[in-house]
Amino acid sequence: MDVKSIKHVHLGSGLIGIGRKWGHVQSTIPNEQEVFNFLSFAVKLGISYFDTAPAYGTSEERLAKFLTSHVQEREKLIVATKFGEQWNTETNEGFVDHSYEALKKSFDRSLALLKQIDLLYLHKAHMQALQNPDVLKAFAYAKERGIKQFGASVSDLESAAYVLNSPLYSVIQFPYNKENQTFSKIIDQATKKGKIVVINRPFNMGKNADDKSEAFRFILQKKFNGFILTGTKSIKHLQENYTAFREAINNL
Repeated sequence: MDVKSIKHVHLGSGLIGIGRKWGHVQSTIPNEQEVFNFLSFAVKLGISYFDTAPAYGTSEERLAKFLTSHVQEREKLIVATKFGEQWNTETNEGFVDHSYEALKKSFDRSLALLKQIDLLYLHKAHMQALQNPDVLKAFAYAKERGIKQFGASVSDLESAAYVLNSPLYSVIQFPYNKENQTFSKIIDQATKKGKIVVINRPFNMGKNADDKSEAFRFILQKKFNGFILTGTKSIKHLQENYTAFREAINNL
């Protein structure tokens, strides 16, 4: 699916939880069958955007195995991954490396696993990284390998402004919720520029999970094209999130 064809706001799935411990309450990592069951349920529910990364532990590998056995559904999905942050399997910690060789190696591994990447993000996209010649060289390499859509996952306003003004990036991702409205104006500016917006942490790391419908409704008051990511790895919670998302849309 072409990322630029996305209209309105859809629910997406952030897949950090299927590959490593993460979140407000860190629970155990699901086994492979549980992961496959979760992904199958997500696809049947209509989730079309899956967000993974090398820094998410075994997330890429597990998603890749799932996609191998779901070829027919693949053309309807958007699979996004990242480079710029890696995962140390010995220490179970992430580490950032924006050098060209590290980015190239990371991308090559991701492409070998996933076979097709619809959207490639720069992970930890602060200004120093965004302006790094190695990063631009790595994106050029990825483009040569067939990647057509690029994005950046940002955490500060200066970096967000840079991404909005760069023709390289068609997608921008950042956290946004009632308690963290740092990027409120960026959402509006991105929409005017025709960029796709991807919102993460809609529940503020679980702190707003008691009223998911209201959390979604707050975000949906903004008019943009893109996705709101839910980071759950639980079928039960995904169903709850989907129901809350639909309720929020109906209550706008």
